[in-house]
Amino acid sequence: MTNIIIALPRIEDARGIKNVLVRGGFTVTGICTAGSQAISLADGLHDGILLSSYKLTDMIYSELYDCLPPGFEMLLLASDHLLGQCAGSGIMCLSMPLKAGELLSTMGMMVETIERRRRRARLEPKKRNAAEREKVQEAKELLMARNHMSEEEAHRYLQKCSMDSGTNMVETALMILAL
Repeated sequence: MTNIIIALPRIEDARGIKNVLVRGGFTVTGICTAGSQAISLADGLHDGILLSSYKLTDMIYSELYDCLPPGFEMLLLASDHLLGQCAGSGIMCLSMPLKAGELLSTMGMMVETIERRRRRARLEPKKRNAAEREKVQEAKELLMARNHMSEEEAHRYLQKCSMDSGTNMVETALMILAL
């Protein structure tokens, strides 16, 4: 589920857009009228989409965009002459007056992009810190000394034990060092 926050200066407009999105199959995490409220909501979430108007009660869209957490995308709703100012800023834009079909298709595209980024991040191998790399290296050296293995054989042995036991390589290395 992708988090969607709606930030519009008029709460009635925010509720109307929320209803359109909910009928379109999206889940709206929250609605607000101020940029500070939107930032507070976004800070508690990992990623998502912030649907915002050009100007809120306490800030304009660019200030809000600069304060968003890294995993958030922005969808800006504004008139055509204001949208020209945000060209090339990485912000998705829709012109007012808003058409429900355009909103739903744009939101669908943005949600798919975020979910694709999540899948890619899940598939990336985890980065080990220096202490973890050192423990894996110590375990390999122990296996090489005790069992007369090459470094490649010791590494494969650690990998196989890790997969068989359902633990990660560092935990496996620590178990081997504890024995």
